[in-house]
Amino acid sequence: MKSSSTLNKPWLGEFLLLAGLWGSSFLFMFIGAREFGALPTAGLRVMVASLFLLPMVLLRGLGPQLARHWKKTFFIGIVNSAIPFACFSFALLSISTGLSAILNATVPLFGALVAWVWLKDRPNALRILGLAIGFAGVAMLAWDKASFKPNASGLSSGWAVMACLLACLCYGISASYAKHYLGGLPSLVTATGSQLGAALGLTLPTLWLWPQRMPGAPAWLAMLALGVLCTGVAYVLYFRLIENIGPARSLTVTFVLPVFAVIYGAIFLQETVSLWMLLCGVIIVCGTALSANLFKFGR
Repeated sequence: MKSSSTLNKPWLGEFLLLAGLWGSSFLFMFIGAREFGALPTAGLRVMVASLFLLPMVLLRGLGPQLARHWKKTFFIGIVNSAIPFACFSFALLSISTGLSAILNATVPLFGALVAWVWLKDRPNALRILGLAIGFAGVAMLAWDKASFKPNASGLSSGWAVMACLLACLCYGISASYAKHYLGGLPSLVTATGSQLGAALGLTLPTLWLWPQRMPGAPAWLAMLALGVLCTGVAYVLYFRLIENIGPARSLTVTFVLPVFAVIYGAIFLQETVSLWMLLCGVIIVCGTALSANLFKFGR
């Protein structure tokens, strides 16, 4: 049983660090996808993360645990990393980092739906209201920003928004899966196994779609930061939070990361955020907070 004392300083520090790292991932994916392409960006991200994490697992003597649980950790890597990373990398070819990060805030909404359908965790009336409000915010945002007419590069913002929402659904599924099937497993093992599984799943698409022109140094540096910091380090933090405070509360990191993403986008990419985007973002966050039962934070 956890009380409000769970909100101690180390926990809050890890939470904010994770939000900052994942907020920067949209910037690095934006840079990488424009030179590597969507699938190679996702593939390189998980390959770099795997190379970073695997030696740590072996040096700590956790290799046998990874070997015993490789099927489950590899599976969650496909659902929690390979598919979402490819979706967001594709989306960032036609929408801004701020918009994609705001859509990412719907992850707890999908997490609540998954728990309802799969784990039979029926929400109360207040949480159902939160789901309705949250998805209404998504509909308002999509109505304003999404268009299925192709732009000059042949892409459309409508498919980009759909890709972001598919990624969020995958995150919601994997959070409940990790808590249900991987509870008690060290976060480093789960993070490493998931990235290895994602790397295996994305190896062929990455090789097949590798760019003919060698990307420049900024794109390579972005991929290095994306793999080591935003994936390797971040997923160790994330799975540790799931183990310590549960999937619903851990997923609320998506409320905070859009703030970091918008700041990074404004500073480094000169992106602008409209009042309508901010309004829809507030509606999504409020609805998600209700659906995640955050107004009854203690147990």
